[in-house]
Amino acid sequence: MFLAEVIGQVVATKKDEHLTGRKLLILRPKLVDEKDNKQFKNGQNTVVAIDTVGAGVGELVLFCQGSSARQAGDLKPVPVDAAVVAIVDRVEVLGTTVYKNQ
Repeated sequence: MFLAEVIGQVVATKKDEHLTGRKLLILRPKLVDEKDNKQFKNGQNTVVAIDTVGAGVGELVLFCQGSSARQAGDLKPVPVDAAVVAIVDRVEVLGTTVYKNQ
């Protein structure tokens, strides 16, 4: 699993029938800063993931990729490579809280 911030969503009117009624989110992965392990830095890429928990823009989430993504919810028949599986409340690194949902 990976941490990411939800930065947007994708709307597609023509899509695989298994995606109908499902929300697609744009995620910016977060990395622990190697220089200051008490802060996050943005990853280099973005990921489009299917939302299984009702996340929104600005929230920090956990997501999984690959075959693990289809284990979430009832996604087995859905052609996905990434799925949001949790909305994060708090992150601690080496005993220090680096993120707390307000």
